[in-house]
Amino acid sequence: EVPGEFIVLFLFLSIQTFNTTNVTKLCPGAQCTFAFYGGESLYHKYIFIFQLANAFVFLWLVNFAIALGQCTLAGAFASYYWASRKPADIPLWPLFSSFGRAIRYHTGSLAFGALILAIVQLIRVILEYLDHKLKGTQNSFTRFLLCCLKCCFWCLERFLKFINRNAYIMIAIYGKNFCTSAKEAFFLLMRNVVRIPVFAQEAPALNYYWVPLLTVIIGSYLVAHGFFSVYAMCVDTLFLCFCKLRKEKYYFVFQTHSSMHA
Repeated sequence: EVPGEFIVLFLFLSIQTFNTTNVTKLCPGAQCTFAFYGGESLYHKYIFIFQLANAFVFLWLVNFAIALGQCTLAGAFASYYWASRKPADIPLWPLFSSFGRAIRYHTGSLAFGALILAIVQLIRVILEYLDHKLKGTQNSFTRFLLCCLKCCFWCLERFLKFINRNAYIMIAIYGKNFCTSAKEAFFLLMRNVVRIPVFAQEAPALNYYWVPLLTVIIGSYLVAHGFFSVYAMCVDTLFLCFCKLRKEKYYFVFQTHSSMHA
């Protein structure tokens, strides 16, 4: 352990060295501060805010990585669906081509969608923190209000994940911005809401989480989850392409019928 006298001497010499340099002339607002245990510095005073900022950036990066993967898969599957002559019109490397388009043209849209989701997730983290702090309180109304907020933001997160997923598919197909793609995907799904349960049944999800946990085979869970994620993304992309193609065919038939009776 370092004696306290040496620490005081080191701080004194550091301050004297700082005062004798020309740092204050180059940077008039520069100050020499030290971080002490016990919250003496600005870092310790605002450490909770810094931790929230780190958590927010982490959530943003994770959601951006997920969005990039979903957009890449959607672009690869859509290039197969919209190819007139298969396999002549399919790109040689559809996955790499889709990844390049997503990085080059759609980074801002993907980051914006990830930002919205990260904000909601950060609010959920704060609510969980408050719930942990107020667990021993006797105020029933506070606990009820906190429980309602947690439920509402959980539903909001699920809804945003659904919107973002389909928005990324439309971004990969048509290259429009996030808001326009989300609106078109939402109304396209609402016009074909009857078909959604049929496609949802064809894209199974890994619901029985206790199986890999009881058998202690974490690797099998990761492989299965990754496989079904790709499979579900393929089904969702093809479904939106089908709905869009059906809408365009209906519009073409309607225009032809109107011109014949004009």
